[in-house]
Amino acid sequence: MNCPFCGHEDTQVKDSRSTDDGAAIRRRRVCAACTQRFTTIERVQLRELVVTKMDGRRVPFDRDKLARSIRIALRKRPVEEERQERIVNGLVRQLEASGEAEISSARIGELAMDALHSIDGVAYVRFASVYRDFREVEAFSKLLTDMRPGEEAELPLPPVKRGKDKG
Repeated sequence: MNCPFCGHEDTQVKDSRSTDDGAAIRRRRVCAACTQRFTTIERVQLRELVVTKMDGRRVPFDRDKLARSIRIALRKRPVEEERQERIVNGLVRQLEASGEAEISSARIGELAMDALHSIDGVAYVRFASVYRDFREVEAFSKLLTDMRPGEEAELPLPPVKRGKDKG
């Protein structure tokens, strides 16, 4: 493993431990040349997945991109980081277990929306609004209407900010 700070090839593992869900191993390393410390994460990868984009391009699956999207949707929501990691791990396992080497970006988006829908209504709407790229207010309104009854109530309105001299 090359040092990310100086590029030296000789790094030593100082500590290894499993993540909470057991899906990865975190390793603390130290560089023999510059003595900087850094962490690496090792995960099991069952197969190489290729994502087919809407425009026909084929790109390697990027777990980190999926994780970023899930985290952005769940930002400032009451969902702890470990649970977010379990969501991403579950989605990746589903994709790998599908038996398909090529998966459409639409399929990945639908799986992510399903996972978010069952966890947090606000995160679901956030993800869907970007994923579905709404062009009209009516389409966004239909998404909210199509949610299960009572879910609209979970979508809080932002607080009204008032000036100092406004009561």
